[in-house]
Amino acid sequence: MRIGILIFDGMTQLDATGPHEVLARVPGARVLLVAPRRGVVTAAFGLRVLPDVDFRNCPPLEVLCVAGGSGINALLADKRALEFVRRQAGRAKYVTAVCTGSLLLGAAGLLRGRRAACHWLSLPLLKELGAIPSRRRVVADGKFITAGGVTSGIDFGLELAAKLAGKAAAREIQLMIQYDPKPPFRAGTPAGAGRALARRIARKQAAVQADRLRRVRAAYDRLL
Repeated sequence: MRIGILIFDGMTQLDATGPHEVLARVPGARVLLVAPRRGVVTAAFGLRVLPDVDFRNCPPLEVLCVAGGSGINALLADKRALEFVRRQAGRAKYVTAVCTGSLLLGAAGLLRGRRAACHWLSLPLLKELGAIPSRRRVVADGKFITAGGVTSGIDFGLELAAKLAGKAAAREIQLMIQYDPKPPFRAGTPAGAGRALARRIARKQAAVQADRLRRVRAAYDRLL
């Protein structure tokens, strides 16, 4: 069972490493880190990762997972990335994404009319790509499974593990990684954090989000 996680420069590393930690433990699974090209991938805050394969030599995948992060913006107009996603999605059993990785699925035309999740700051952008935004932490719509922001990749990984190997196997994985989150603050969602904090973060990210909106609209125009 080949599971490919698409990584790229500027990714949020936990979007990839969270699911990897879970899915690599699924019996019979082989997880491949897939990058647009050979060589080291540098995550948003400097973590360096060496991919297993690039687009050219990636085999057919049973599961495709797209990580998110600031680097997703550049991929929204990357013809090779979009073609790779469409090609793999056509034969994969599950097509998935974590955080803003769902925007790449949308830009590839795969989420039109489907419910999907994304990081809360970029969630409204899914509508620009014809998807139905959902605030749920993990959303399944047919063979498409998307997860909200960053840490939701672990929850997503466990839900996918249950689909691939059964609930008993997923529960065993959860215990082995001792995933029992008890955050010290109730600030993991805009609702929990409160309007003032959410607005402050939104202001800090305004330039990034404006650029992302422009790129998403350009991606939708290309789909049309």
